[in-house]
Amino acid sequence: MINNSEADWIHVDIMDGVFVPNLSMGLPVVEAIRRHAAKPLDVHLMIVKPERYVEAFQKAGAANISVHIEACPHLHRNIQQIRELGCKAGVALNPHTSVRELEDIIADIDLVCVMSVNPGFGGQKFIERTYQKIADLKAMIGASGSRALIEIDGGVNQSNALPLLKAGADVLVAGNFVFSSPDPGKVIAGLKATTGV
Repeated sequence: MINNSEADWIHVDIMDGVFVPNLSMGLPVVEAIRRHAAKPLDVHLMIVKPERYVEAFQKAGAANISVHIEACPHLHRNIQQIRELGCKAGVALNPHTSVRELEDIIADIDLVCVMSVNPGFGGQKFIERTYQKIADLKAMIGASGSRALIEIDGGVNQSNALPLLKAGADVLVAGNFVFSSPDPGKVIAGLKATTGV
């Protein structure tokens, strides 16, 4: 269904039950998805010590790998590691983390994943402060000459998709909204039609 849908990427959340209070897919599941996926895998590592697993996820089929700034005391090294493996390198920010934390690295990354809910569980309510974070991040990207995309993850739905893109977002992750529907493909098509992307 996803292969035949209008989705551009397949976003895969990896949770370790330590960095976030939930467990989700691991390497064997990513490998299995890759065997059947016709779209790039956008792998979001919500785990401690992601540097231990980045190469394994690249080998499992990740095209993009995002790590959390809160889990990486040596973030620049982590970004270099991801890029040297041939993947797009992303940095994810929890809702409480300021975009200013990215000032010294924004020019080195390909993607910023702004969490618009607290990571760990689907179906949460969208945090409205996200719009201001997008504006601040867009200004930082423009001032630095970075080409980083802004990805919004959490609580994305039909009513906020277009305002998020107008605020400056480039990529929208819609999980619960899409997959709680009886016709996920139709929901994806509706989001694409609404946003015009």
